[in-house]
Amino acid sequence: MKLFHSHSSPFVRKVMVVAHELGLAERLELLPSAVHPVKRDRSVLAQHPLAQVPTLILDSGESLADSRVICEYLDAEAGGRLFPAGGDARWRALNEQSTADGVLDAALLIRYELTARPESERSAAWIEGQTAKIESALAWFEEQAEASGDRVDIGTIALACALGYLDLRFSDIAWRDDAPRLAAWFARFEERPSMVATRPPAG
Repeated sequence: MKLFHSHSSPFVRKVMVVAHELGLAERLELLPSAVHPVKRDRSVLAQHPLAQVPTLILDSGESLADSRVICEYLDAEAGGRLFPAGGDARWRALNEQSTADGVLDAALLIRYELTARPESERSAAWIEGQTAKIESALAWFEEQAEASGDRVDIGTIALACALGYLDLRFSDIAWRDDAPRLAAWFARFEERPSMVATRPPAG
């Protein structure tokens, strides 16, 4: 399998953490990409109409896009370990993944506003609105922190990747000040070998 990859993409990191947890990382050939919110990477576009990372090319030649789809595909390939099969555990994990991905969506929209637009076209109200989404989601995760415990599933993996991206790109948010239990949980989770192996370069 081949994966269009970016070291700084938190959604790519989520896929790679899942691959490491499942013992599938060595089966992934990482392909470079130059995905941009305005300028599309034609090498990725040739494989999938969304031209985004992550995009996974299967051995059959079919391509899958979106980290949620790719992660569930990899989990199915490994026999189903990170996506609970049913019941409350499944909906909790999926809801956590969706909420953590929402944090990343908001963070990326802020970053695009700051890096892809000229300063004269940037919207302070837009940035404020996206920041509010991040803050309310982190407050919700703080309330759930004790329930996360030592659980390793798609929900906790997505959350850890979201927090890691905030540390990478938005250190000024200082989320740990208002979420001490979440910070303690993340301090443990980010030392997992899968997280260490996928840690993006600083800067």
